[in-house]
Amino acid sequence: QVQLVQSGGGLVQSGGSLRLSCATSGSSDTINAMGWHRQAPGKQRDLVASLTFTSAVDPYYGSAVKGRFTISSNGAKNTVYLQMDSLKPEDTAIYYCYSMEGGRAYWSQGTQVTVSS
Repeated sequence: QVQLVQSGGGLVQSGGSLRLSCATSGSSDTINAMGWHRQAPGKQRDLVASLTFTSAVDPYYGSAVKGRFTISSNGAKNTVYLQMDSLKPEDTAIYYCYSMEGGRAYWSQGTQVTVSS
């Protein structure tokens, strides 16, 4: 069973930075993509950023975070990072890591990110 282990998150003041990381236990040979979603209270879960490993496409960023967040991966392409800069109160949400492996989606347990004004 593939498991995603997420770390990072917490409380930060507006304008600050946080870094999230997520490692999958799956095989790098079967990982097609990894990324991050977030869900604020009372709102739907939205895609924040993603990396596709099986084709030469640029990283995807949601419009709300473009220019402030950066997604990256390690050399083995089984760990992704989300560097979040210039954080705003509206970035407050539970952040979930996901991976697409062997045609299936896997999710992390989620971590709270709270940005105070």
